[in-house]
Amino acid sequence: MNHDSLMKTLEKNGLKPSKIALPRNEILAGDCIEIMKSLPARSVDLIFADPPYNLQLGGDLTRPDQSKVAGVDDAWDKFSSFASYDKFTKAWFLEARRLLKDDGAIWVIGSYHNVFRMGSQLQDLGFWILNDIVWRKTNPMPNFRGRRFTNAHETLIWAAKSENSKYRFNYDAMKALNEDLQMRSDWTIPLCTGAERLKKGDGNKAHPTQKPEALLHRVILSSTNIGDVILDPFFGTGTTGAVAKKLGRDFIGIEREKDYIAHAKERIATIKTGDEAMLKPIEKREEPRVPFGQVIEQGLLQPGAVLFDHSRRYSARVRADGNLVARNHTGDHKGSIHKVGAALQGLPSCNGWTFWHFETKGKVWPIDVLRQEIRSQIQPALPVPN
Repeated sequence: MNHDSLMKTLEKNGLKPSKIALPRNEILAGDCIEIMKSLPARSVDLIFADPPYNLQLGGDLTRPDQSKVAGVDDAWDKFSSFASYDKFTKAWFLEARRLLKDDGAIWVIGSYHNVFRMGSQLQDLGFWILNDIVWRKTNPMPNFRGRRFTNAHETLIWAAKSENSKYRFNYDAMKALNEDLQMRSDWTIPLCTGAERLKKGDGNKAHPTQKPEALLHRVILSSTNIGDVILDPFFGTGTTGAVAKKLGRDFIGIEREKDYIAHAKERIATIKTGDEAMLKPIEKREEPRVPFGQVIEQGLLQPGAVLFDHSRRYSARVRADGNLVARNHTGDHKGSIHKVGAALQGLPSCNGWTFWHFETKGKVWPIDVLRQEIRSQIQPALPVPN
């Protein structure tokens, strides 16, 4: 579908652009700003945008062996001035903000050529910046001229529609993706290479700045739910759509280059959406609450059992009512697993489930494994593949 056919359909049915049904899982051909204007307000959960970088490249770039480097010299990346680029950026940002739901968010990616200009405009237009992410490339293009540092990263800006937006962040999914450590704002991911890199019939790259699917996997998994709508106004060869489909999200792509659209359609058509049960992140905050007293009631620990921290510096005994009792140089302590753990350490708070441990058959375990055992009895088991 292109913009002209979109508008004709609207006129035929006597509808204004604001009344159009959302074209899920489609690539709309045409100018991104004009097509965005035709979509309904507050209809999109997330926007991921990889806009023109305005690289300001001058002349050919060659390697030491005098072979030419295939840089970005396409017409879509050229602007007459910074003012022209800023005008373009503001225009599509305004439409992006109109299209986002009130609790929606936007990701934009750029280099030093444009990311600071975009960040300033995001703030000026009322978006609320949540993080800037440094994508550190493990295999960046070398600096052949040797007159600057090797440009080994790009920057992503993640912003909510407004300061009051209740944006989505799948904290536990990101922590699980990072081997149970909090996900940081510096991401080390290689450039798109090998079989993932789309090629034209002559063997050249289909798109000069194709992003790796690993980058979009992290963006989409972190800030959307299954069934959410993700808009990419600079769709290119469809990385956003490909990853969205894999993860059970809907996408809307806007692209003006016919060759890119053809590659994107062919690519996305081969992808199958995963099993929903496997795609839904397990959020600890959504798991059933289990009071420590249930551990005692079910006989997983006996009254009088001794608990200790991982270094065995602190210890406490379990009461029949689920409270702990302990003593140290500051006196006697009685209360919940959290309260006693905090008091013994002289801290304002403590997660007793991970702080306290027990020993059985010569092995030491955090008491959280007992909570998980009870939860496994409450929650239905995930399906196991044949």
